[in-house]
Parts: sequence; structure tokens; C-alpha cells
Amino acid sequence: MKKKLIILLFAVGFVGCTNLEEEVLDETLKPGGISAKQAADGTIAPVYGRMYDLFNHTNYFAIQEISTDEAILPYRGGTDWGDNGIYIAMHQHTYTSSDPNLRNTWNFINQGIARSLVAISSLPSVTDPIAATYLAEAKGMKAFYSMLSLDLFGLVFVKNDVNDVSTILRGAEAVSYIQNEFESILPNLDANAGPGRLTPAAVWGLLARLHLNAAVYRDRYATSFNFTTEDMDKVISYTDQIINSGKYQLSSDYFAVFGNANHDNKELIFAVDHRFDIAGSHNRLAYFSISGDQWPLPNFPNANGTDGPAITPDFYQTWVSAYSPTDPAAIDPRFYKQNLAIYTDPSATCVAAENFHINRGILRGQQYGLIKQNGAFLKCPDGKFQVGALFQVSRNKPTEPVNFTEAVDYLANSNHNNGYRVEKYEFGRNSDTGRNKGDADIILVRLADVYLMRAEARLRKNDAASALQDVNTVRAARTATAPAPALSSMNLDLLLRERGFELYWEMQRRTDMVRFGKYEGTWGQKTNADVNKRVFPIPQTAIDAASNIPGYLIQNQGY
Repeated sequence: MKKKLIILLFAVGFVGCTNLEEEVLDETLKPGGISAKQAADGTIAPVYGRMYDLFNHTNYFAIQEISTDEAILPYRGGTDWGDNGIYIAMHQHTYTSSDPNLRNTWNFINQGIARSLVAISSLPSVTDPIAATYLAEAKGMKAFYSMLSLDLFGLVFVKNDVNDVSTILRGAEAVSYIQNEFESILPNLDANAGPGRLTPAAVWGLLARLHLNAAVYRDRYATSFNFTTEDMDKVISYTDQIINSGKYQLSSDYFAVFGNANHDNKELIFAVDHRFDIAGSHNRLAYFSISGDQWPLPNFPNANGTDGPAITPDFYQTWVSAYSPTDPAAIDPRFYKQNLAIYTDPSATCVAAENFHINRGILRGQQYGLIKQNGAFLKCPDGKFQVGALFQVSRNKPTEPVNFTEAVDYLANSNHNNGYRVEKYEFGRNSDTGRNKGDADIILVRLADVYLMRAEARLRKNDAASALQDVNTVRAARTATAPAPALSSMNLDLLLRERGFELYWEMQRRTDMVRFGKYEGTWGQKTNADVNKRVFPIPQTAIDAASNIPGYLIQNQGY
């Protein structure tokens, strides 16, 4: 049996006009060698594997969240996260084609497309029956990466052979191409595959998202977007199929959706598989935001936070205004979950290792947790771990409390205490490092978003009553504690606010703000209203790599 096993050599990270080379690792499956099933597995794995880097904390997350009114990453204390001002530029919409996070994201997307093409060319010769399913998944993943490229950079590269020069599509042509690619694979997908693989429901969710944003993609710089009845009907149709399938259900515990065991949570439809035993897994979202003096794992005295991004005061105030005079933590279970009793019971100063879990959600004020001295955590006389008020020991300020404040900006309020933090994803308790390898799958499509997409499509068709019902279905589902109270009315501003409450920190905010016409708004120190910023610049390295074909790859408008 002859079989080429191929790896991709991608020197410049650009799929547009670079010929993809392949290295033949082994041409013959000798007795005792790998099986056809193993060959198929080895061919599809790299297609998904690029997502581990793409959805890392400083790539897709940074450009989807820090560019919005939801997240801010300041130059903390003049010592941390300076990075030549790229996070300030991202937040203030002054980003350029030399931004390294944009370049990395571009490269990972296009490498994903290239790996998909290699799999598409290889899988037809694999004899195991699973190859047909994997071929559909490879084609679907090519469409998925293309959809990200369209959303972020305004263009799609299309090629059917690894040796061809790609055709570049924009606007309506790109939307139609992605739609057709997704629709063509639906009959061949495995409906019972887990959330880490493309299933029919995952594709339905992605198609719903494509049609919801199609008005933006067809006319990126429009004064107002034309949300057609045809597109909104498609959104409703695809979301109906997911909801009516009965395979998925809203989680009663909101934070379980982002917990270590979320791979089996029935709310997940499509996700990056980050179970602790998956090679290449690097879910860093759990430690990105919290303090360098917060230690979530008793078994890992080096697993702390980075004092990274905070939520903006503007985003926090949307919660306050929604529930005033009640504290949002007391009325909406999506805002906060207390896991350490010491926050309300000062005597709860000793906690067994297996019971120690830091609080989740939006963290405010004085923080409590494990106390570290001389490289080890203090223990109580009974052997449990001592917990107490935390101080900025790691910043050489042992008398300064870790006390998160609402105020955070790029001027006076950029020290390590400034800004309320987000601990949405749970720290990985099975990791061999404690810090870099989270156990929780990073969610790309989940059922709550499906309901909210259907609500938006219904609302844009002037069916506010049905939209309100969908939104309240999501709010009522979180019954592990008292659910958020039902809303009594619905409009576009309320729906965007609700998407913020439900989906914060899930890398959808920029796309949402553009679609709702809010991306040119003012928040904090961001005043840039340039509509060209709705799409990111093509990295200069990519344009330089394509310079041998005059006029092939043209920089986006306004850069």
C-alpha cells in the first residue's frame, strides 16, 4: 500500500502566492507500520492543530477583545505589557500593518488554510472509511479559516491545489464562496463527533454567524448595513436546526461552561480541544488577566497570573446601569461566582487543596488566596492551606494590597491594581506546568450564542417578541443559583448589551460592535472614529512576500 505522509513547510506564513512545498516522510506502509486509520488521523490532526496558536491569548483574543470597549491592556507600572505600544494602539484604533499580533494571526489563519489543502489532496487516497469524514472536515476547516480571514482582513484566498496561486475574493463573492464550501460538506460530517471537531451543528452555527455578518462583509464601509430578509431567514433556519436537534442544552451553571470538564458540557457545539492530555494544548486564558500574586493551584507555586488585560470601566458600567441599585454580582450569575468563603466569612482562613478554587467572573476589590513565602505556600496547623489577603509581593511592594479598582486607562491609572479582572476560564488542575496548559476547551460556538443569533435575526425582521423570548430563555437557564431576571422588552441596544453579558471574553466583541455600528464609538481614551478600522491592515510582511506579482495583494483601504 502506497501512501504519502505530508508535512507543510511554510517559510513565510503566506498562502496567497507562495507555492506550498511538501516533504515525503514515508511512501510505503510496511508491515508493522501505521494503519490507514492512523494515516487518516495523522493527516487531519495538523488541520485542527493550528488553532492552538491562533486562539492563544495574544493573537486572536487580543485583536478581537482589546480593540473594543470590553478589554484594555495598559502598560502596567511602566514595567509590564509595554510591547512597543501595540496594545495601546489596538485599543485606540491606531494599529498598523507592522503589528506583530496581527501578523501572527494572519500567518496562523493562512497556515490553517494551507494545512487544510494538504489534507484535502491526501485524504482521497486513504482507504479507511474515516477518510471521507475527515475530507469533509478538512474542507470545512478551510472554510472556517477563510471566514476568519474575511472577518478580520476583508479577503479570502481561494485555491484547490497546493501548487496553484490563490485567487483573492472580497465582499459578496467571498461570502458566497464560504457559504457554498460549508454547505457542500454537511452530508459527510459526523454528527456524533465531539466539540473539538466539525459536526453538522458546528457548521450550522458558523453558517448562521456568516449570514448574520454578511451585510458587513458585503459592504464593509457602509454608513448603515443592509441586513436582508434572506440572510436573516438563513440565520433563523440554521439556528432552528441546532436548537431543535435536541443534542445540546444550556448549562444550569454558567461557569461550568468554561470549566476544566467543559469538553463534555452539552452547551458546547464547536471548540478548540484543550483537554490536558491533548498534545500542543496551550489554553492561557485563565492566567492572562489575574494578578501576579494570585496563585490558583496549591500544587503549583509558580502558577500565577500576569496582570494582563482588565475590563474597561465603560463595559463594567453597562452591568451597573442594567441592575442599579443592585450589585450585578447579586442578581446576574454570569457576572461573578464566589468559590472562596473568606470573601464573606473572614474566619474561613484554612482550605484543603482539593477545595481551593479561586473566584470566577469579574473580580473586584481586595483579593484573597494562597499566601506564598520563600517559594512555598503557608499551611495551617491542620495541614490545610492558609488563605488571606494578598499583597503585591511579586512586584516588590509587600505592603500594597492586591486590590482591583474600576479605574484603568493609559495615563494615571495603569498600575498593577488598576482595572477589574476576568477569570472566566478555569485554571487547569491537571496541567504539568500549572500555568500554560489549561484543561478547558476554548469555545467557538455554543448554544447560548445560537439563541442570541436567532434573537438578533428575529429582531432585525421586526419580531421583537420572539427575540425577547430567546434572550430570556438564555437568562432563565442559569439555575445553579438564582437566574438573572427576565427582561420585559427588546431592542438592538439591549441585545448588544445582552451579548456582552453572556459572551464577554469570548472573542466576539469586535465583530459584534462592527455589526451593531458601535465600533467607531468613543470609550475611555479611544476617540478614533475611522471606519477603515473595521478591517485590519494586511501585514506588511505578506504584501512584501507577494511583491513578485504586481497588483496581486493590495493593502486594505486607509492603511
